[in-house]
Amino acid sequence: MKSKLFAAASAVAIAMAVMQPVQAKTLRFAYAGDVLAMDPHSLTESFSIAFTHHIYEPLVRYSEELKIEPALATSWETVSPTVIRFHLRKGVKFHDGADFTADDAVMSLNRVTNEKSPIRGNLPTVVKATKVDDFTMDLTLTGPTPLLFNFLSNSFILDSGWLEKNNCVEPIDTNAGQENYASTHSNGTGPFMLDSRQPDAKTVLVVNKNWWDKPKHNLTKIVFTPIQSDATRVAALLSGELDMMFPSPLQDAKRINAAAGAKALEAPSLRTIYLGFNLKGDLNDSDVKGKNPFQDVRVRKAFYQSVNMDLIQKKIMRGKSRNAALMVAPEIPGFVEADNKRFAYDPAASKKLLAEAGYPDGFRFAMNCPNDRYVNDEEICQAVAAMASKVGFKPKLTTESKSIHFKKAREGKTDMFMLGWATLPMMDAFSPISALLHTPGGKYGTWNPGGYSNARVDALTASSVSELDETKRRAQMAEALKIAKDEIAWFPLHQQPLSWAVRDGINILQSPDNKIRLWYTNID
Repeated sequence: MKSKLFAAASAVAIAMAVMQPVQAKTLRFAYAGDVLAMDPHSLTESFSIAFTHHIYEPLVRYSEELKIEPALATSWETVSPTVIRFHLRKGVKFHDGADFTADDAVMSLNRVTNEKSPIRGNLPTVVKATKVDDFTMDLTLTGPTPLLFNFLSNSFILDSGWLEKNNCVEPIDTNAGQENYASTHSNGTGPFMLDSRQPDAKTVLVVNKNWWDKPKHNLTKIVFTPIQSDATRVAALLSGELDMMFPSPLQDAKRINAAAGAKALEAPSLRTIYLGFNLKGDLNDSDVKGKNPFQDVRVRKAFYQSVNMDLIQKKIMRGKSRNAALMVAPEIPGFVEADNKRFAYDPAASKKLLAEAGYPDGFRFAMNCPNDRYVNDEEICQAVAAMASKVGFKPKLTTESKSIHFKKAREGKTDMFMLGWATLPMMDAFSPISALLHTPGGKYGTWNPGGYSNARVDALTASSVSELDETKRRAQMAEALKIAKDEIAWFPLHQQPLSWAVRDGINILQSPDNKIRLWYTNID
């Protein structure tokens, strides 16, 4: 079985070093928010997953060119249409010295697919993992799965003995406020080990000298500091306190490039930013009682047409974002250019639709947005709220840390929320269709707290997960995306740009999926 990745997903390398310098270095970097937990099975937030990937590893991984390659599995074969056999890498040790075996892979993958797992949607067709011998395991599937290896690339392997010893076999949900020993400790096989952890202050990784792979980096230590303030991050980089930061404020790119010893790194991104609607029950904070206005597609379209995305793209995003009508970027399989046409910005039409729906004076609702997760997230939401207010909507905007924001969204405690989706780990339209559009339940709809539901979309999800004819599969996904657009299941905004900044001498890989892979980083 071969993984099918889109052709345009090759990594954008920024001056990768050819020869590894003799003297190793410490990399100091900052991000707008903190790692939410060390347990990679307890959350779906992209930055936290990317960070823990330095500690933990999957059976297969993405290469520098974003192609699937072996990691903890060295080879695999199809035993039957529903059974794939994996041969595991020998001689690998966890950070505490324990040997990696099939017991670890089996327990970890069954932990991912557990009904309590918040990431069970990462392996939607996996029924169970079973041990064949110490270095062989089988995955039993519901049927043929063209995206199996894409799924597996984000399902990390933990030490089974360590999980048992620390009462962590059962998965938890960090977004629900749950914690366990693995939330603050770690024991992986990856290129770096957790040295210290001070939530919201500093997390330090040190190199794993016993890593099974040949290092392509020269780092001995990684010091990560969450810095929410854009201005503070920029100042720290320019003063030399940081070697790398992201996101880098778009408005500061010229200033950074003009400064001695620093440069901004910008590139196209796959991440689409949306606003989600509460489509279940009554609104949380509204002057409308007994019904939910957002359940009426005319109201959702009125909100959509009240927002001038061209102005946001020009003023807030400095012309560097890409306005979106569909839920995926053009590079993603399932995208159809003809369907990617936004409904026109038209305040008069918005007012008319509101009146037709029975809300000529608009209505109040709770609008929540993060202020430390996406590029210019707070500024975007402030602009959207102001524009919608001009046609009668009365958004009560609250901006907050991502740790608070996503918990509220998952628990249905807001009427509108912001979410970004980079189609990871699949890099395929099946990712948002299965997670954001499918009716919540089982392994699907795991990030559909608004409760959008369409029977046809559910059917298309079920068929596209196992369709081996790529042309048919893409047509199925395109149909689901078109339905979501027409029904305004979500309000798509744009694909945000990649925006990082580094000090001179930092040779780092910047990939379109916006994931840090510091095991490819060298410092001169």
